[in-house]
Amino acid sequence: MDVIRIRGGKQLQGKIRVSGAKNAALPILCATLLSDGESILRNVPALKDIETTGELLRVLGRNVMVDPPLVRVAGGPEANPEAPYELVKQMRASVLVLGPLVARYGRAKVSLPGGCQIGSRPVDQHLKGLEALGATIRLSNGYIHAECKRLRGAEVVFDMPTVTGTENIMMAAALAKGRTTLVNCAREPEVEELGRVLNKMGARVDGAGTDVIHIEGRDELDPFDHAIISDRIETGTYMVAAAAAGGDVLLENAPLEDLEAVVSKLRATGVEVGREGDCVRIRRDPDRPLRPVDVMTAPHPGFPTDMQAQFMVLMCLARGTSRIVETIFENRFMHVPELRRMGAEIDTDGHTAHVHGGRPLSGAKVMATDLRASASLVIAGLLATEGETEVLRVYHLDRGYEYMERKLAQLGADTVRIKGQPG
Repeated sequence: MDVIRIRGGKQLQGKIRVSGAKNAALPILCATLLSDGESILRNVPALKDIETTGELLRVLGRNVMVDPPLVRVAGGPEANPEAPYELVKQMRASVLVLGPLVARYGRAKVSLPGGCQIGSRPVDQHLKGLEALGATIRLSNGYIHAECKRLRGAEVVFDMPTVTGTENIMMAAALAKGRTTLVNCAREPEVEELGRVLNKMGARVDGAGTDVIHIEGRDELDPFDHAIISDRIETGTYMVAAAAAGGDVLLENAPLEDLEAVVSKLRATGVEVGREGDCVRIRRDPDRPLRPVDVMTAPHPGFPTDMQAQFMVLMCLARGTSRIVETIFENRFMHVPELRRMGAEIDTDGHTAHVHGGRPLSGAKVMATDLRASASLVIAGLLATEGETEVLRVYHLDRGYEYMERKLAQLGADTVRIKGQPG
């Protein structure tokens, strides 16, 4: 396994470009199942999850060329609407093929999903939505079986906002007969982006990015050519890294408008965040102490759960105690024991963590437990005032960050990837 080694204590200076959004690219890749023509995706990040989705689409009968930042997907000689456990277990987003498959081919067999072990993320809302559109659903031997000759438009009221659930039913409804209304939808920018693509394909989607979405289905859909939006979580991660290490960093192609909650909290700590064209500049004098702030994660436009671990590291610098409440997932503090190994003083009680900041961190060998936790450990390594930090199991990091160690090195950090290390 690869290891990322960090020697901390260096300020970050310079400019890097934000990659395309993984969480927008994955559902849009699945949307290519709705059409047989060649679809082209641009600004696609070079990530393990993109490769996994490409492999899955090939198994489903697609011709796929993955060459980031370009991906091409076209219909193959024979469709196979069955997504096997071996691929789906690697990535929870694989369940996004369920809606397109049953809408396009009248049946689907999709393994129950895997992915990061950050808590229970059931697919019951996906199944509820498909049943409302007329699909017959049964679970057997770890697989979802869905059948329906032709889905029909209906009203679907989600019990809670769900990003992948909203996206799955949007794609299914795009080929359903008639009008579908989705209520209590996820409002994330990635949902809005999928709506743009479905409109390019010929569906009529209104309201994507709000809590009520209307979709007029079509008998068939066209291929598309689309450039993926920038990754707001990658943007937020490098904003926090720059704030933590100190210095002056410019992030190109940064979607600041999608990060209002994160920007507000950063400014509350004393970090300077400013817009310069399509760039974001982050400045912090490392000699100026940070103020502690409290954070509670929430669905968009609230503070993203995907930024919770990174922000916790920043609060390790703040003089005083900050409170971080995780409301989305029940098991998303797995990075805390690893941060404690580096000297952080953090107490947890259920969904709440109290970070007692102002104490120096030191380098240690730590283990990544999920995608965002791995990013937080890299940031913690940047702060370590003595010793080296080695982050193990960085395959988690590679699922969602494109060449993170290279981008940080470009800003002056001492970060290198060591190939083939045990761990």
